[in-house]
Amino acid sequence: MIGVKTSGVQEGAKMINKKQKEIHRLIQVRSRKVIDPAGRVAQILKDNNALKIANTCHCTVHEVYTEALKLGINPYRYIRNREIISIQEQLKLAESRVAVIGAGGLGGQVIMLLSRVGLGHLVVIDFDIFDETNQNRQALCSEKSLRKSKSKVAVDVVHSINPGVDITAYQVRLKSSNAPEVLFGSDVVVDALDNIHDRFTLEKTTKKLGIPLVHGALAGFEGWMMTIFPDDSGLKRLYRGEEAKKSNAKAPEAILGVPALTPSIIGTLQAMEVLKIILKRGKIFRNSMAHVDLEKGQLNEFAFENRNSFESS
Repeated sequence: MIGVKTSGVQEGAKMINKKQKEIHRLIQVRSRKVIDPAGRVAQILKDNNALKIANTCHCTVHEVYTEALKLGINPYRYIRNREIISIQEQLKLAESRVAVIGAGGLGGQVIMLLSRVGLGHLVVIDFDIFDETNQNRQALCSEKSLRKSKSKVAVDVVHSINPGVDITAYQVRLKSSNAPEVLFGSDVVVDALDNIHDRFTLEKTTKKLGIPLVHGALAGFEGWMMTIFPDDSGLKRLYRGEEAKKSNAKAPEAILGVPALTPSIIGTLQAMEVLKIILKRGKIFRNSMAHVDLEKGQLNEFAFENRNSFESS
């Protein structure tokens, strides 16, 4: 029985290797050289050819993009990412998985930005549906998406933006009972929630799973963002710890409102933080908070403990 099982595994590996070789062959056949905007020669693969290869090899466009990057061939849609994102870093993004909790004002921005920059796998968690009041600020909301699931709309929008992104959607409210399952395997988790209770639930789970959490919040023309690693003090630096879970006070965004400009900039900061964590470059806002006041034109950093940077690692 052991011999039969081993043989089956070997046959499976051979099939995967054969499929990969065929994908590589087709990528090399269908790719071509172009001159990029800076006048440099680049080997690229256009979307229409990636789609044809995916159909021929019965695989996803994400798989085709990933294999192309391994061969040093850039999907043409990412040509404007050069050189600020190297081809090795583009591959790292393609192989990464990020969970975004909340697909509203903040989450919609983060989802769209990560899709465009070339993240490989997105997990979107949101139990809610779009209504008319979401149209002023939520990037995924439109007339056509009203009364539809936010998480399911995210799937359609991501596929329309970038077919090279795999996306998994959960139309559920994040709870301590389901959080470990839906977040497992993520490289980074983005907090795009709208209440403190759920934020603490999320933080507790990410700490248990050992996953960095990028927190963002806003109210009116102000917003803030910070990254929380498993060993960090985290949200209790910003909120009232355990007492916050029991608070019935109205959220600041409910009182001050949320114009579209604020989630746009905080969501951008969160998406950039995700890139820095995955690519291990630049300074992250760990044990410090980035605070933005759009009306005053101010961006300030408030440090809580020793700051952290990937620059020396």
